[in-house]
Amino acid sequence: MFLNKRFYIAVLLVVLCFVAGYISVFVFTLAQFLLLLLILLFLYEVVALYMGRKHAVSAWRECPERFSNGDPNEVKIHLTNDYPFPVDLQIIDELPPQFQIRDLSFALKMKNSENKILTYNIRPVKRGVYKFGMINVFVSSKIGFISRRFKTGKPSVVKVYPSFVHLKEYELIAASNKLTQPGAKKIRKIGQQLEPDQIKDYIKGDDYRFVNWKATARRAKLMTNVFRDERAQNMYCLIDKGRTMQSAFKQMTLLDYSINASLAISYVSMLKGDKSGLITFEKKIDSVVPASRQPVQMQMIQEALYHQQTSFYESDFQSLYQAVDKNIRNRSLLIIYTNFDSVQAMQRQLRYLSVLAKRHSILVVFFENTELESLIDRIPENKTQVYETVVAEKLEYEKRLIIHKLRQHNIMSLLTHPDHLTLNLINRYLDIKAREI
Repeated sequence: MFLNKRFYIAVLLVVLCFVAGYISVFVFTLAQFLLLLLILLFLYEVVALYMGRKHAVSAWRECPERFSNGDPNEVKIHLTNDYPFPVDLQIIDELPPQFQIRDLSFALKMKNSENKILTYNIRPVKRGVYKFGMINVFVSSKIGFISRRFKTGKPSVVKVYPSFVHLKEYELIAASNKLTQPGAKKIRKIGQQLEPDQIKDYIKGDDYRFVNWKATARRAKLMTNVFRDERAQNMYCLIDKGRTMQSAFKQMTLLDYSINASLAISYVSMLKGDKSGLITFEKKIDSVVPASRQPVQMQMIQEALYHQQTSFYESDFQSLYQAVDKNIRNRSLLIIYTNFDSVQAMQRQLRYLSVLAKRHSILVVFFENTELESLIDRIPENKTQVYETVVAEKLEYEKRLIIHKLRQHNIMSLLTHPDHLTLNLINRYLDIKAREI
């Protein structure tokens, strides 16, 4: 049993009336009457809420088995009131400790024998296992002197995966790119790749190895397979998990932004007919998912991304080069997510990137520092702020210089805000695809 604010206010009024009763007999009599009424109402509410009603109010939680990291996720609480009178409810859901929210509560009114659904949204910013507790429902009658607590529902466990709720939106973006505009067409040429084009009559000079014997038996004359060069290419996301990726933006690390973008670009690339793969690395190579466009590939990539965590080590690009050389034989598009803070940091890895660029198309993705932008845009008011602005401009200039240095070695780059990463990356990927057609 919990005493409400209304009860203390009523007690205070009765006490004031008793104090005023020293001046007037009428007021003292009124105070006695109010005290008796307070006691009767209190007892009535106790009996109404507790007597013979063990499970008068029930609630249960409905939420998806998986949450999308960095996105609002909907949670529903189903409520049932079996009291024969209207009640006021205060609902407190026991959220997972990762949210660090202790004061999330909802107030609503329910009629007798009524069912309601309470809906709210939560935004996780870390991947992992989230454990919900019980649902606490505090019930009061219209009198409102006391509240009865019902601890109901069941604890539940939800896994937070890389962002997947916007994949359908990215599918629409992929479907409306330059490749589908008038003037762009597929150029078909006869080749000896593995993508079949048509079956035609055999003529002298055709490669006898491509004779289609089944079609030959049906037509009673030699038929041969014609192949065209495959347009599909391998696309790998290479994710740096080193210490520079621990920087946070809007409560999410740069690694989490990279993981969300990797899932989205893998989905879009498979829609465009490419094979998607994944490599994560820091001091050593962690996960390797070979490129494929099989139906289970997205699930494999998502599971691999789910378990990634940053480390305090500086990433080893030599190990990355060796892993690429070992696992990626065909020319591929390699999207490298990292965060070069300075030109010197980039130059330490440039020799490995330049060697990779000789065999593959390289797109290096790194991030703008939004705090530097705020320092540059403000008007300095003292010498200290002038110094901070100059340093911020120097660091911002180095980011642009990194792009120039990479371009000199035939390496593409994308400098972007963390929260714009996914859309900017998809648009850049579609531009690359358009140039290759």
